[in-house]
Amino acid sequence: MEKFIPKEKLSKKKQRELNAQKRTTWSMSPVTRRPENPKAYNRKKAQNWKDDFNSVLFTILCTFPRCW
Repeated sequence: MEKFIPKEKLSKKKQRELNAQKRTTWSMSPVTRRPENPKAYNRKKAQNWKDDFNSVLFTILCTFPRCW
């Protein structure tokens, strides 16, 4: 039987080995996942109008060419 040595007195290398043995990997993510709040401001969604504006303007110009 090995003699007990406190963790603080072990060498850095032995401490790392001991920590690696105690550390386990999770089969799933421990972070709680929640759906995004639909009422919250979303910067990405707010800039979508830039993409839509050109297509709407193009559609209007092609549909009514004599108005312009």
